[in-house]
Amino acid sequence: MADFSTLSSPLYITPQGYARLKEELNNLLRIERPKIVEIVSWAAGNGDRSENGDYLYGKKRLREIDRRIRFLSKRLENAIVVSPKDQKNHEKIYFGATVTYCTEDEEKRVVTLVGVDEALTELGQVSLLSPIARALMHACVGDEVRFSTHTGEKLIEILQIQYDEK
Repeated sequence: MADFSTLSSPLYITPQGYARLKEELNNLLRIERPKIVEIVSWAAGNGDRSENGDYLYGKKRLREIDRRIRFLSKRLENAIVVSPKDQKNHEKIYFGATVTYCTEDEEKRVVTLVGVDEALTELGQVSLLSPIARALMHACVGDEVRFSTHTGEKLIEILQIQYDEK
C-alpha cells in the first residue's frame, strides 16, 4: 500500500477529478492567460507603467495564472488515475468507495473517498488524507471505526460500501 502521508507519494485521482483538473488547466492556457496577456500588452502601450493599474494588476494576475498552470501540469503529470468501477474487492473500503455510515447520533451520512486535489466536501467528497478517510480505509460493512476530529473522537458504523462510477 502506498504511503499517503506526503505529497511526494503517488497522487491518486478519480477519472472525474482528473478531467476537472485538465479542464481547469485548458481554461487557463486557452482562455484566461491569452485574455490577460492582451490586457497587459494594451496597458503597456499606454505609457508610464509604474502607475498603470491595468498593467500592474495584469502582471500580477499572469504570475498567479502561471503558478497555477505549473502546479496543475505537475499534478496531472504525476497523477495515477484510479477508477472506482475497476475495484475488485467490494467488501472493503478503498480509494473511490462511496460509504454510507451512521454517526453516534444516529445520523446517516454518505462520503466518497477521492484524491487530495479533487475533494469537494459540499458534494460529500473527502480527501484520502482526511481523518475520516484514513479511519474508513480497509473497513467492512458492520465495522465500527473511531477517528479524531477537532471536536474530539468520533465513532461511526459502516452501513454500505459502493464503487459506482459517477
